[in-house]
Amino acid sequence: MRRIAPTGTAAVLQAKNRALQTRLARLTAEVVRNNSILHRSQERELQLLRATSLTELLASLIDGLKASYQLDAVALVLRDPEHEIRHLLGGDPLVEENREEIQFVDQLAAIAPMLEGLERPWLGHYRQDVHAALFSAARGLGSLALIPLRHSDSIDGVLLFGAKEKGRFSPKLASDFLAHLGLVSAVCLENAVNRARLLRSGFTDFLTGFYNRRYLQARLREEFARAQRMHQTLAFLMIDIDHFKQINDRFGHLAGDAVLREVARRIAGEMRTSDTGARFGGDEFAIVLPQGGVIDAERVARRVLDAVRTVPLQITPQISEVVSLSIGVAASGPAQEARDLAALADRLIAAADAALYRAKSAGRSQVAIAPQLAS
Repeated sequence: MRRIAPTGTAAVLQAKNRALQTRLARLTAEVVRNNSILHRSQERELQLLRATSLTELLASLIDGLKASYQLDAVALVLRDPEHEIRHLLGGDPLVEENREEIQFVDQLAAIAPMLEGLERPWLGHYRQDVHAALFSAARGLGSLALIPLRHSDSIDGVLLFGAKEKGRFSPKLASDFLAHLGLVSAVCLENAVNRARLLRSGFTDFLTGFYNRRYLQARLREEFARAQRMHQTLAFLMIDIDHFKQINDRFGHLAGDAVLREVARRIAGEMRTSDTGARFGGDEFAIVLPQGGVIDAERVARRVLDAVRTVPLQITPQISEVVSLSIGVAASGPAQEARDLAALADRLIAAADAALYRAKSAGRSQVAIAPQLAS
């Protein structure tokens, strides 16, 4: 039987039906896409909230978000006027590896004026003349999103998303989920910084990551008790950076901070796994050497001395300087009847300090040994 093509009202109804089906398919696809975005956003936010350290959080913000949202570039600009976050991270490998993706600034306007007063996410086309400083490591971007990390009425930084597709981030698109992501990221950042502060404030030096003097005193007493039980000796190194005040005076305190961090790093590289390093105060460091006699301690002291003075330290990006140390070494074997271990610890520190003074008086850049202490 021959099929008769619809005409008139029937044709109009079929056309409307096809249009509705097309629209329904488009809406269904949009719902599926939005649900996928929502699911990825929720998963990523949970990952940010689970971060247990500042390093882990920064990795989730950079690498995690880039993978989750299939972005061509992700960058982070953090406001750090007191250089506290930089000090908390120290020489963290993550920051070294992502130095182009993570930027620390005293003021956001210093890198791009538009960042300072950012109230909500900004979406738009990428412009080389305006946005190049934000994505120094990315090339060929077509669009970007600037997401303020705003919490408690202050902006702590900006999270930057970049895509090669020009229409990926359009001013016409809704940005509520990006604003929510910015808020979650800001809260996580504040929590991570607070946790890092707490971890370091109790027993570690804020600048170098070494243990502080409070921890050192407690550890010395513990090691004296162990040495007493095991009939062993305990050694102690007192270390001072030669002419450190001149570095501060010539290059400024930030350069001095950089020297302290690098000296601490080199000292740590020469310590045994059982040793404990500490920043004693100012430009002085100390090392506790369990089960160590004078010979062992002198060997470690000379390794530390050579590690610091052999290779110049980078004071500024343009200037490097040779820095030397003066080191005093002392050792003690506590008698079995000794009870005042705190007094023994103070005597060991005083002996190493006196040896350090002799090293400095003799011309610096050398190791001096204290006489064996009577227990």
